[in-house]
Amino acid sequence: MSDKISEPGGREPAPVGRLRGVGLGPGDPELVTVKAARLVREADVIAYHSARHGRSIARAVAAPYLRGDQIEEALIYPVTTETTDHPGGYRGAIEEFYVTCAERLAAHLDAGRDVVVLCEGDPLFYGSYMHLHKRLADRYPTEVVPGVTSVSAASAVLGRPLVERDETLTVLPGTLPPEELAVRLAATDSAAILKLGRTFTSVRDALEQAGRLDDAWYVERATTDRQRIERLADVAPEEVPYFSVAILPSRIDTPSAVRVESAADGPAAASRGEVVVVGLGPAGRPWLTPEAQDALATADDLVGYGPYLDRVAPNPRQRRHPTDNRVEAERAAHALRLAKEGSRVAVVSSGDPGVFAMASAVLEVACEPEYADVPVRVVPGLTAAQAVASRAGAPLGHDYCVLSLSDRLKPWDVIADRLAAAAAADLVIAVYNPASRSRTWQVAAARDLLLRHRGPDTPVVIGRDVGGPAETLRVTTLAKLDPADVDMRCLLVIGSSTTRVVEREGRPVVFTPRRYPAH
Repeated sequence: MSDKISEPGGREPAPVGRLRGVGLGPGDPELVTVKAARLVREADVIAYHSARHGRSIARAVAAPYLRGDQIEEALIYPVTTETTDHPGGYRGAIEEFYVTCAERLAAHLDAGRDVVVLCEGDPLFYGSYMHLHKRLADRYPTEVVPGVTSVSAASAVLGRPLVERDETLTVLPGTLPPEELAVRLAATDSAAILKLGRTFTSVRDALEQAGRLDDAWYVERATTDRQRIERLADVAPEEVPYFSVAILPSRIDTPSAVRVESAADGPAAASRGEVVVVGLGPAGRPWLTPEAQDALATADDLVGYGPYLDRVAPNPRQRRHPTDNRVEAERAAHALRLAKEGSRVAVVSSGDPGVFAMASAVLEVACEPEYADVPVRVVPGLTAAQAVASRAGAPLGHDYCVLSLSDRLKPWDVIADRLAAAAAADLVIAVYNPASRSRTWQVAAARDLLLRHRGPDTPVVIGRDVGGPAETLRVTTLAKLDPADVDMRCLLVIGSSTTRVVEREGRPVVFTPRRYPAH
């Protein structure tokens, strides 16, 4: 799309085209960025540099993205070496060439045509485009689209990092005098040397003088079907094209700097096992914390109650160990044994693992002497009480307590005493495990006990499957609480004397004020 540049005298601005220097990367057409491909496809004029043979690497890379009906401007260098009969010598010939190329492109831009100049690698990284940019950018709308450099490509195909931690990387042209190259190579951690070709012999001499030849790698035409990788010391100078790079990769990534554990170190040294007890939240990935996601992603083994394990996306790298919900101690021991053998184990819990869940079970078994050396971490999760409260409003806005009605692990008289104490203290109560198939009378018993201390109009929230596909939320009163409406997938929030219910946007909203009335 053309832009307009104002003309003197108040005349209508003349439309002009946009100039874009587009980096195409190191040679693989699939490494062309999405933006670069789009701009190449949309351009009116495609310009590219080439030697006198007329073949252009940049155009070959861009070929899959050309429309076929675009104007092409081949910018053919007048010389390929620094030998010329131009009165200004090589520099004079190249300077005149760029001035002429800029004038050719300016004619298209003045006519309102968008021009894309194709560039191997990145346009402003030793790229020919920069010479056109400097001559045209102050006269026309201009954009530079970066591309993957040959340095990045060479590092990638080598599979070796360029720099790590506090190392420094030096990028050098092979055209520097060998003595200067040697000084700079000796002073840096890592290096990339470009513009090899006929400079290769002097580059190799500089590497040898700097004591770095044995560390150097040679990469030719990285990422293309003509790619070549060798130790630089083994490369014959007559075989080296201009599009090649010498790489000194990170010195940290060497066998002498990296300790590899072996069986000789013994099982204690080789072990990397641990148990991480992970809270999945009430339901689904949106309720899962980033820390929990990381713990699940890095685990070798997943252990947990079957339906909870089903909430973790399958990964064929991992082993899954589903168990029944009533074998918590056995599940914990199994996880600890796996970790003792060197496995990273994630034990999953719904909600928060420290609230009526697996964290205490794992830690209890971990106290046994045989598991004394097994690390155990607990990763918190969003609790069911928090989830239900958030859906209802803010019923936990003041002091509250959390109780379980399950009498499987503690007697009912203890539960009753705690309910009575919480009610007498006027605490909001979040009730977990209110009912199950085999426990059907506790809800009614708890309601009747609480009515001795609370008014019949005390708000009660019944949250079921909050965050899941069958989510429901009901607000009722303590007197009207019907045990038939409650099952194991529910959580109850029973208000205090100050808890209020208001209508907002057509639905009841429950909250407990933060200020408690003075007696």
